[in-house]
Amino acid sequence: MIPDASKHLTARAAGCFVLASRLIPDLDGGFARAVLARAADLRAAGVDAVLLTVDPGSRADHDAHRAEFVRRGALAAPELLRNLFDEAVADPAWLRAAAKPGERAERIEYRQIIDADGRVILELPVIAGNPDWHLSEAAVVVHAADGAVAGVLAGFGGLYRAWLSHVIGSDEAVVLVEARQLGELLVDWDSSARLVHTVHTSHLGAPYTPDAPMLPLWQRFFDVAGRYDAVLWPTARQRDDVIARFGADRVDAVVPNGVALVDTPRPAAERSAHRAVMVNRLAPGKRIDHALRVWRRVVDELPDAVLDIYGEGPARAEIERHIDELGLSESVVLHGVVADPDAVLDDPAVLLLTTAYEGQGLAVLEALAHGTPVISYDVRYGPSASLASGGGVLVPSGDEDAFAAAVLRVLRDDELRTRLSVEAFAAAAENARPVQAQRLLAAIDDVLSHPRRR
Repeated sequence: MIPDASKHLTARAAGCFVLASRLIPDLDGGFARAVLARAADLRAAGVDAVLLTVDPGSRADHDAHRAEFVRRGALAAPELLRNLFDEAVADPAWLRAAAKPGERAERIEYRQIIDADGRVILELPVIAGNPDWHLSEAAVVVHAADGAVAGVLAGFGGLYRAWLSHVIGSDEAVVLVEARQLGELLVDWDSSARLVHTVHTSHLGAPYTPDAPMLPLWQRFFDVAGRYDAVLWPTARQRDDVIARFGADRVDAVVPNGVALVDTPRPAAERSAHRAVMVNRLAPGKRIDHALRVWRRVVDELPDAVLDIYGEGPARAEIERHIDELGLSESVVLHGVVADPDAVLDDPAVLLLTTAYEGQGLAVLEALAHGTPVISYDVRYGPSASLASGGGVLVPSGDEDAFAAAVLRVLRDDELRTRLSVEAFAAAAENARPVQAQRLLAAIDDVLSHPRRR
C-alpha cells in the first residue's frame, strides 16, 4: 500500500510550485491537462500548490486563459495560476532588486515589456532562428521607475531564477519542473528549494528503440538529471530503459498521470457499434496516415463505419489529402480542437492510437475512464502500461494489417466490445487521480527526507 504522505508533506514544505513554460487552453493538449491536474490533485490532498508560467503574453491573454481553465473546472481560482511577466509589470520591485550592473547585448534585437502606462519594465533579447534561445546569457535589461536602465540579468535563466526566488522567498519549497527548457536553467539556482523534474514524453528519437538517437535537448537533460532531487517517469518501462542506458545516478521514481473517472460509463450495447475516435494532435509522429489506411480496409467491409478525429496540428493538410486520396471523405471527419475530450468518449465503440511514440498517452487513459476500449500500437511508452489489466488490444508498432484485423474484430463482436469496455473502466480505476496523487506525494515526501542534490 502507498503511504499517505500528504500530511507529512504539508508539514515539511512551505509550498509546492508547479512550473510550466506556458499553459494555454487547447494549445498543448494532454500536457496542459496533465499539469493542471497535477496541481489540482496536490491541492486536493492538502498541499499549498500554485501553478507558475513564464510565457511573455499579455495580462489580458493570461486572464482569459485563467478564466477558461476555471470555467472548465481545471483551475479552482484564477490566482492559483501566476505568470512571471504579469507580476513583473504589476510590481517590478523584485526585478529591480535582482538586477546587476551591466549593459544590453550588442547586435541583438530586444523586445520591450511595458506596463499599462506605456513605461518600459524590461527588455528581452530576441534570439532568432535558434532552438536553444533559452540558453542565451545575453542580458535581460531591467528598467528603473524613471525609465533609466537599472541593471541586467544573465539571460532568461537569470530572469526565471530571480522570479522563483521572489515567489518562494526563504522558505523551503518543492518546485515541480514540467519542461526541460526550464529545468536546465535551474540546476545552478542558488536556492534551498527542491527541484523535482517531471517527464511527459519519450526521450527516444526515430526509430524509437531503446538505443535510438536523442534530440540535443534530451542529451542535455541527462547530463544534469542527477542534480534534480528526483525525476518522475510516467511509466516503469521508460525508467528501466533510462537506467539500462544511462545508469542510476539519479533519483528515479515512477509517477504516472492520473485520470478522472466518469460515474457510470455508457454500456457498449448503447454505443455506436461501428464508430471509432482518435483524440490527438495532428502531427507526423501520431502517424494518422496509418489510421486512414486501416480505416479504408474497415470501410470496405463495414460501409457504415465512421472515424471521428479530434485535434489540430501541422499535419492537417497532409491528412486531408490522404482522406481524399483514399476516398474516405464520407467516413472520416476532422473535427479540429475539442475543448473537452471527455465529451467525445461516451459514444464511440473504440479509440484508436497509431502513434510512433508516447510518454504515457493521456488520451488512452481518458478513453478507459469512459469505458471506451482502445486499439493501439505497442510503442514506447504508455499504452502497454495503461492496458496491462485489459481494456484494449495492442498490436505490433507499424503493422497495419494487424491493426485493421483488430479493429474489425472488435467492431464486429458485441460480446468482445462489452468485455473490453468493462475491463477498460477497471483499468482506469487503477490509474485514478487520487491513486496517482498518493504516488506523487510519496515521491515528494521522499525528496524532502533527503539533502538537496545540487
